Amino acid sequence: MSLFKAASTVSLLTLASRVTGLLRDVLMVSVFGVSALTDAFYVAFRIPNLFRRVFGEGAFSQAFVPVLAGNRATEGDAGAKVLVDHVSTVLLWTLVLLCILGVVGAPLLVWALASGLQQTPHAYDAAIVMTRWMFPYIGFMSLVALAGGILNTWKRFAVPAASPVLLNLTLILSIVVVAPWFQRLGIEPIYSQCVGVMLGGILQLAFQLPALRKIGMLPRIGATFAGLRAALNDPSTRTILRLMLPALLGVSVAQISLLINTQIASHLAPGSVSWLNSADRLMEFPTAMLGVALGVVLMPQLAAARASQDEERYSGMLDWGLRLVVLLAIPCSVALLVFARPLVATLFHYGAFKASDVDQVALALGGYGSGLLGLVAIKVLAPGYYASQDMRTPMRIAIVALLITQLLNLALVPWLRHAGLALSIGLGALVNAGLLLAGLLRRGRYKPSPGWGRFALQVFAASALLGVFLTWATFNLPWIAWNDQKLLRIGVMAGLMAASGVLYFGALRIAGLKLRQFVRH
Repeated sequence: MSLFKAASTVSLLTLASRVTGLLRDVLMVSVFGVSALTDAFYVAFRIPNLFRRVFGEGAFSQAFVPVLAGNRATEGDAGAKVLVDHVSTVLLWTLVLLCILGVVGAPLLVWALASGLQQTPHAYDAAIVMTRWMFPYIGFMSLVALAGGILNTWKRFAVPAASPVLLNLTLILSIVVVAPWFQRLGIEPIYSQCVGVMLGGILQLAFQLPALRKIGMLPRIGATFAGLRAALNDPSTRTILRLMLPALLGVSVAQISLLINTQIASHLAPGSVSWLNSADRLMEFPTAMLGVALGVVLMPQLAAARASQDEERYSGMLDWGLRLVVLLAIPCSVALLVFARPLVATLFHYGAFKASDVDQVALALGGYGSGLLGLVAIKVLAPGYYASQDMRTPMRIAIVALLITQLLNLALVPWLRHAGLALSIGLGALVNAGLLLAGLLRRGRYKPSPGWGRFALQVFAASALLGVFLTWATFNLPWIAWNDQKLLRIGVMAGLMAASGVLYFGALRIAGLKLRQFVRH
């Protein structure tokens, strides 16, 4: 399977996940509105997600996938199976302990993440209860990350990319079915989301198991202390644990930034956490469809190229990934900056979601959009280091980006409030990506192919034309007034998106850019 075909498969399945996720969020804000209780849910859900991103999909995947790919290249499937068994054993024991600590320590976690919720005591208490209900979600999702890393190494990209849809479907079901049932029982309806989260975690893990069995990589867990000891004595397992420490620190830096921003937002106007969450949900479309898809596909391929010492192929894959990022992220960034209000109005302006909420989410979305290129490029550049089992350099760069982000918060939040938090993250991501790129260039690991100057000029010119068109559409159409004509608003939005695509890619074609070069790689 070519890189483009693999990335397209992951991207399309990720799109399905994000569409169902958007439907979930639209239902949630229309049913529950924006309030201190919705802030409480987002805080409670963010806690296990934070640990998942740091531990499961973050440090663990970054250390595990390169070692597994290298192990398979040198020792074959039999050697890889032994490693999978040993790593699964250590991971499961660790997750059991972590989940127990998380449930017991929920009050401390909520205070650390969002002490500002104490402005509304019943919301603060609700956040603690929901954290306890949902914290075991990290256990299921870390095992899902393990399964996804194995399947991606075997170039089975579809199942891991499709599994997040299950979480969104269970959350939708919890809003439609469980919330009214809870209300009849006298239970706060927002608690229904906890049921959806836990059921979604279980189903995602169950969805991966048949695919693992099919490739002969279903883990065999060592349930005794002797099995745990044998797993820890495996040199490859120790290598993963050794690599995880700097990776853990590096990923934690990004999540610490998110934690700080959530803490700050909890002290701003009620609803600030929810506004940022809605903007973040829209940002997940381009970041996941572009960055995550490319990262998932490139990581095992880059690791295999490094293991076989094929430097030309390694550099060529990075170049292809970065060109695709520039091709698609630049116009998306322009759209988020000048077309944020129509997007938010069309997607969220229903039910209890007010016109004032549209404006607040649009401000945050524009802030995030300023750094979209960096947010997506990181997903391509960081695997360039992880594939070489270099976890320390991205960690150091992430620390620098964290410091810059918080300095920007000091300057921007008093002026722009919650939108300043989003803008700081966007600008910090640009710094992070720039430093990662500079490091790869300086070490000679990445050697840009000829033609970058002409390519960049073509993309920027086409994006500028797109920006003019979308600016006209933003200020000349009654997006908020169309709240009584929802189907008309949706239809106009669909037409404008189609026209934007034709305009952008048509301008590129006229400028002489041949898109087939991306398909052939």
